[in-house]
Amino acid sequence: MDFGLSAKAQEHCDRMWDFMREEVFPAEPVWAAHLAAHGEHSHPPVMERLKRSARERGLWNLFLPQLSGMSNVEYAAVAEISGWSPVIAPEAINCQAPDTGNMETLELFATPEQRAQWLEPLLEGEIRSAFAMTEPDVASSDATNIDTRIVRDGDEYVINGRKWWITGVADERCRVLIVMGKTDMDAEPHRQQSMVLVPIDAPGVEVVRQLPIFGYQDQHGHAEIVFRDVRVPVTNLLAEEGDGFKIAQARLGPGRIHHAMRAIGMAERALALMVDRAKSRVAFGQHLSEQGVVRDLIAQSRMEIDQARLYVYKTAWLIDQYGAKGARTEIAGIKVAAPAMATRVIDRAIEVFGGMGVSDDTPLAYFYAWARVLRIVDGPDAVHRRSIARDELRRTPPYLG
Repeated sequence: MDFGLSAKAQEHCDRMWDFMREEVFPAEPVWAAHLAAHGEHSHPPVMERLKRSARERGLWNLFLPQLSGMSNVEYAAVAEISGWSPVIAPEAINCQAPDTGNMETLELFATPEQRAQWLEPLLEGEIRSAFAMTEPDVASSDATNIDTRIVRDGDEYVINGRKWWITGVADERCRVLIVMGKTDMDAEPHRQQSMVLVPIDAPGVEVVRQLPIFGYQDQHGHAEIVFRDVRVPVTNLLAEEGDGFKIAQARLGPGRIHHAMRAIGMAERALALMVDRAKSRVAFGQHLSEQGVVRDLIAQSRMEIDQARLYVYKTAWLIDQYGAKGARTEIAGIKVAAPAMATRVIDRAIEVFGGMGVSDDTPLAYFYAWARVLRIVDGPDAVHRRSIARDELRRTPPYLG
């Protein structure tokens, strides 16, 4: 395995760092000030300026190999850099969740008509989208439990159900939902589900509320939605009836690389803040950096970040070589390891900052909240550990001694 960056990938990383230092980091207070003045879910105009600049710099849609020509290993390095400013930077380069997963899904499964209507505007950054799978009344980390019904009625599907934690719906630019529900209750468990495209303004789509994360309301929102007799044309079906579970699995592999590397980027920024604080803060007659306990926090954080990065690079390399199926165990592993590592590193940084660390004077409190949430989204840690253990129990070791 060779994780060394190609000249092309290194050039992208250099340009990304220039973009971060020159435009993204300075935009953070501008972004926050707009939301404070105009509402938590308003759209800060600074984002459109950043998007234009990113396109001019050649930093646009890099997550999609078909367009960027970058491998998963190569894009992973860029995703990590974007994680230093996880709210702004990914969207500025049109590599934000859930749109990346939705664009990958449409790239793989959409008809030419669906691509023209939804994928092309998403790739241009003109609209946003959401992915409606999780439900409040069932353990929907197991997709076979999904209870939303998608029933065919002539040339239309009729959708009824309740979803929540649907990211992106509060954004005024959100135009379409990919909705997962059951079309055939009599099929075998993994063939009951299908996915359909539902315009956000379709009659019967009711946004009930926007859910906070540890008290934070994100600009794009995390919605609870009720679907009451929502009708869409049968041409809005993705792939075939019964393909919903397959589609859900296909969209997760590269997306987990992106999530994991952004978590590593957050951890790197937390460590940088921790080190800077330790060098400048004096307690008990010496700088914190001279305290053995603080040095231990710094050293432990560096080792854990580098370990997680190598694990993610290995997973990205396996996807590049063998596809998501060839990296199934590793994809589950990084989903657990990277956010858990980030949570620990950010927590240590908070410890070094003390009261400032849990305020909004640094990004640490928000980073901590988001890193902890990453241990739930796309399946909780326990589900992935179960999958990893199952694969390990099936493996034949070379020696038992």
